[in-house]
Amino acid sequence: MTTDTTEKGLETLIEASLLSEAGYEKGAPSDYDRTSCVDRVKLFAFLADTQPAAHGRVTVSTLETDKFLKRLFDQIRDRGIVDVLRKGVRHGQDTIALYYPNPASDANAKAVANWNKNLFTLTRQVRYSEDHKSLALDMGIFLNGLPIATFELKNQFTKQNVQHAIKQYKEDRDSKEPLFAFGRCLVHFALDDNLVYMTTHLRGWQTSFLPFNLGNEGGAGNPVNPDGLKTEYLWKRILTKASLANILEKYAQIVEEKDDDGKIKKKLIFPRYHQLEVVRQLLTDAVQHGAGRRYLIQHSAGSGKSNSISWLAHQLVELTDETGKNIFDTVIIVTDRRNLDKQIRDNVKQFAHVAGVVEAITEGSKQLKEALESGKKIVTTTVQKFPFIVEEMGDLPGKHFALLIDEAHSSQSGETAAKMNAALAEKKGTYQSTDGEPESDEDKINRIINSRKMLTNTSYFAFTATPKNKTLETFGVRQDDGKYRAFHIYSMRQAIEEGFILDVLQNYTTYQSFYKLAATIEGDPEFDKLRAQKKLRKYVETHPESIQQKANIMVGHFHDEVQKKIGGRAKSMVVTGSIESAIKYKHAVDVALKERHSPYKAIVAFTGTKKLDGLEYDEDGMNGFPSHEIPDEFKKAGYRFLIVAEKFQTGFDQPLLHTMYVDKTLSDVQAVQTLSRLNRCYPGKEDTFVLDFVNKADDIRAAFDPYYKATLLSEATDVNRLNDLQDQLDGFQVYSEAEVRKFMVKFLVGASRTELDPLLDKAVEVYQTDLSDDQKIEFKGAAKSFVRTYAFLAAILPFSSEYWECLHTYLRLLITKLPSPLDEDLAKEVLDSIDLDSYRVEKKASTAIHLEGNVELSPVPAEPGGALPDAELDALSAILEAFNNRFGTDWTDNDRVKRFLFHDLPDAVHAEEEYQNAKNNDRQTAKIVHDKVLESKFQDFMLEYTDLYKKFMDEPDFKKWISSTLFEMDEKRVKVGA
Repeated sequence: MTTDTTEKGLETLIEASLLSEAGYEKGAPSDYDRTSCVDRVKLFAFLADTQPAAHGRVTVSTLETDKFLKRLFDQIRDRGIVDVLRKGVRHGQDTIALYYPNPASDANAKAVANWNKNLFTLTRQVRYSEDHKSLALDMGIFLNGLPIATFELKNQFTKQNVQHAIKQYKEDRDSKEPLFAFGRCLVHFALDDNLVYMTTHLRGWQTSFLPFNLGNEGGAGNPVNPDGLKTEYLWKRILTKASLANILEKYAQIVEEKDDDGKIKKKLIFPRYHQLEVVRQLLTDAVQHGAGRRYLIQHSAGSGKSNSISWLAHQLVELTDETGKNIFDTVIIVTDRRNLDKQIRDNVKQFAHVAGVVEAITEGSKQLKEALESGKKIVTTTVQKFPFIVEEMGDLPGKHFALLIDEAHSSQSGETAAKMNAALAEKKGTYQSTDGEPESDEDKINRIINSRKMLTNTSYFAFTATPKNKTLETFGVRQDDGKYRAFHIYSMRQAIEEGFILDVLQNYTTYQSFYKLAATIEGDPEFDKLRAQKKLRKYVETHPESIQQKANIMVGHFHDEVQKKIGGRAKSMVVTGSIESAIKYKHAVDVALKERHSPYKAIVAFTGTKKLDGLEYDEDGMNGFPSHEIPDEFKKAGYRFLIVAEKFQTGFDQPLLHTMYVDKTLSDVQAVQTLSRLNRCYPGKEDTFVLDFVNKADDIRAAFDPYYKATLLSEATDVNRLNDLQDQLDGFQVYSEAEVRKFMVKFLVGASRTELDPLLDKAVEVYQTDLSDDQKIEFKGAAKSFVRTYAFLAAILPFSSEYWECLHTYLRLLITKLPSPLDEDLAKEVLDSIDLDSYRVEKKASTAIHLEGNVELSPVPAEPGGALPDAELDALSAILEAFNNRFGTDWTDNDRVKRFLFHDLPDAVHAEEEYQNAKNNDRQTAKIVHDKVLESKFQDFMLEYTDLYKKFMDEPDFKKWISSTLFEMDEKRVKVGA
């Protein structure tokens, strides 16, 4: 007999697996009652087996049976299938159970027996319609006669796929049919042999189907399955009795949400595959290893992280070991934003099945203590509030905690992490040394060290979309090759490919500024060349004329290209580099809108007040309403521009944001988080747009690449960096080890400032009198680096160093007393001597930035301090000429050549890895490699600058001059950047 490659063959394959392997029973299509939407045979068989008295009363007559079925139908319509299965139905004198939960252990024999009486049924070709009796679903799963899942199957061998199944649900499965009403079933699956999609609410063509796939190499889809079909995980792992029961009991839920108009809407939640997988894997590991583990969950925006955290939190509370004892006494959720704290708190409350277990800690440790004493098992707070709470948490009894951290990189800086750890540490009385003596100074220091370390009584569950190197090393899983990766990953690439977020790099346009400065004074004074260049650049970019030109481009672009997007509701964000720029942009955008007679308005967002041109500005005054109302006001149709300085660049969730205008340098995680404000999906939102006046496309690509797929840390931080920093600091002889230890002893016993300050002031005096300016900078930089690096490494070091803890405390306080070396500004009057002669902004390139996702992060650097560069004085005319040559234009081709020779070409050489590696050797080696790379890079431009390339190759004197000049320029660049 040949293989059945038809759609029915796939049905048969799934049926055989569920019946023979999962223990399902085979349902008969004729047993399905289309009016009451139940399998009558299985429903009454279950009742007869489990509740014979109630069964007798509801089947005593046809009339009583019809009454019961009508009551059951109405209850599911009003409450939803989840609540009915969990709580049963009151009917007459009976409370009728319709499902028995799966017990956590076999200790309760009656509970196990009841669970085994549940009837899981698979029925093929379910004819569901009274009006169209020939219409049939491919398959349906029933639990004790109640429908919980429906299926439409397609088969690629017959040239149909999952999209045809989705289309069939939307076109042919009328949502007005009782079986397809909201809440009647848990989920509706559309699948083929390659992909699975699901929905919980059929609404015709408005139905939204979500992927329910494993993911494949960091992207969407499913991997090749060497043992069967790609999609067999659905029926072999998800639809087993235990798995489906677990989803019903712990995940599925009807929740209430507010739409954009403030109306309450109900939504049936069924977990996406990665959400189900990560929570189950975390719970399994926690049962296996108990408290004291660290987990990093790298889940992209669009992953449904709030739901994942909520499901994890309420199941951690219930988690028990093999003896039946709770593994965790309390679950603490720490978020980095107040609005997210409320969102997660509301989610946890809706998912928790027992009322009153969740408490928001907003007031302090007293509230926390009361919450724990009153039985609150889950507490939520913000990272801003947590450090204040932990100051008073010493009275917490020694318990086991689960600490869930949202956006881990922002809440796990060294000192904040140490406070969390100290607060959650098991309670100790007066510290006793091993020989029973009272606590010595050494004991006290060791206690502080131990309070910094990751705790054995606490498991850390850290969620983030963009893990930094510190986060990976602190919470990640170390691989056999020494690299660190997250415990579970749902990547940016997969979220984009599955349609949960938009790709913000698909439409990326860069602009370049061209300008010319002119001297406005007689004579030719000298200024510090490097500082003058920086000041001139800032002067030009914040000049009212340049900002007005860029504002005109933004407003024009918005009206011409953006306002029609998302059904005419699209909004934009203007990202500025400073509060001063934000204020100027607000004025400039207002002018541009007025000149166009535009109906739209702009909002500005920044923190605090700023004095500019003799006037004081704040948000309230510039916007005309209080600061806290900005998110709600920006939702209104009239506001289309949000101009920001730092504020709202992270954590701001406005799905109508379509376009971002960037006039600020962005790099690394900040670039990803800022541009990701655009990635939220919304009905009718098909794309996004970025117009960037500052950054290069290659720089943005470099920022995004590490987070596109799995983020890896190449290696652990080398602890010897602390030894190197200690050696460097000791070499300055600003303090002695004895002085550091003496200070620490006094600090530990709470000595007064009159005793502590003289010890620090002595070191300050040595710093001031014995060190040169360069040495002061090196010492202070190394001290800061030691404090920062130790605060991070102390939590994860496999050993303790008493002296490092002493030195950390000593330096942390000493740094605050060290004055910065005097650094005379030899360019402070340059802005009084020039004026903007011309300015032009020109579109450079529009591109789709493509990511690879194969970039690894480097470990945390422990960089020592640098030194002040020597001021290189130059005449104003020479500075202006160099500036205009590099940044501006005199509108001639000759200037184009200058920009290539002294900007584009040296940048290309500087970026070459071979040259960067050579600079770690002696200067002669670096020069040889520089000249080799220069010639290679010059060849890349030979067609564009043929005459120049010919001159370079044919004239040895010119070649020698340009090679030496560019090499010296690069050396200065390195020195300034040190």
